[in-house]
Amino acid sequence: MQIIISNSSKEPIYEQITEQIKSSILTGELQEGESLPSMRRLAKDLQISVITTKRAYEELEKAGFIYSIVGKGSFVAEQNLELVREKKLKVIEEQLNAVIANSREIGLSIDDLQQLLEILYEE
Repeated sequence: MQIIISNSSKEPIYEQITEQIKSSILTGELQEGESLPSMRRLAKDLQISVITTKRAYEELEKAGFIYSIVGKGSFVAEQNLELVREKKLKVIEEQLNAVIANSREIGLSIDDLQQLLEILYEE
């Protein structure tokens, strides 16, 4: 598992870690039951504070992506991938509704919107 931290991102470091680990779990790069690096090890590897990695792991645990066992470490939790996919689809639908509303406000045609989406999707 490789985590890349961007210092120029507006997203806090713990969120960058959280999102990248979630993505690795959802794509199957990290499998159910697989151990994650310890908070200290990850902090050392990324050259960040242990407090930051602790917060990322806490967020992942709250969201049900990982579980921790005292003295043993943190592990990838079993995922209902269909449920996770449905949640993501709902978020995408909400965001697209906002995009459509904004597009209508400025008179952007559906063809122009589709072209913009295709350009951004290919990047």
